Amino acid sequence: MEQMSEEERQSILESSPIGTFALMAAVVGGMVFAWLFLYYGVFLPRG
Repeated sequence: MEQMSEEERQSILESSPIGTFALMAAVVGGMVFAWLFLYYGVFLPRG
Protein backbone atom coordinates (compact mmCIF):
# COMPACT_ATOMS: atom_id res chain seq x y z
CA MET A 1 0.00 0.00 0.00
CA GLU A 2 1.31 3.39 -0.96
CA GLN A 3 1.86 5.97 1.78
CA MET A 4 -0.08 9.21 1.50
CA SER A 5 1.75 12.48 1.24
CA GLU A 6 1.24 15.16 3.86
CA GLU A 7 -0.68 17.33 1.35
CA GLU A 8 -3.14 14.50 0.59
CA ARG A 9 -3.62 13.80 4.28
CA GLN A 10 -4.28 17.48 5.03
CA SER A 11 -6.77 17.82 2.15
CA ILE A 12 -8.72 14.80 3.44
CA LEU A 13 -8.83 16.22 6.96
CA GLU A 14 -10.01 19.64 5.72
CA SER A 15 -12.74 18.32 3.40
CA SER A 16 -16.34 18.15 4.62
CA PRO A 17 -17.92 14.73 5.25
CA ILE A 18 -20.28 14.52 2.24
CA GLY A 19 -21.33 10.91 2.93
CA THR A 20 -22.33 11.75 6.50
CA PHE A 21 -24.45 14.67 5.32
CA ALA A 22 -26.14 12.45 2.73
CA LEU A 23 -26.90 9.79 5.34
CA MET A 24 -28.28 12.41 7.74
CA ALA A 25 -30.49 13.84 4.99
CA ALA A 26 -31.84 10.36 4.18
CA VAL A 27 -32.64 9.65 7.84
CA VAL A 28 -34.32 13.03 8.35
CA GLY A 29 -36.28 12.59 5.11
CA GLY A 30 -37.47 9.17 6.26
CA MET A 31 -38.54 10.55 9.62
CA VAL A 32 -40.47 13.40 7.98
CA PHE A 33 -42.16 10.94 5.64
CA ALA A 34 -43.10 8.66 8.56
CA TRP A 35 -44.49 11.59 10.56
CA LEU A 36 -46.57 12.82 7.60
CA PHE A 37 -47.87 9.29 6.99
CA LEU A 38 -48.91 8.94 10.62
CA TYR A 39 -50.52 12.38 10.71
CA TYR A 40 -52.43 12.21 7.43
CA GLY A 41 -52.90 8.46 7.18
CA VAL A 42 -53.69 7.53 10.78
CA PHE A 43 -54.57 10.48 13.00
CA LEU A 44 -56.69 12.68 10.71
CA PRO A 45 -58.97 9.87 9.43
CA ARG A 46 -59.76 8.86 13.00
CA GLY A 47 -60.76 12.38 13.93
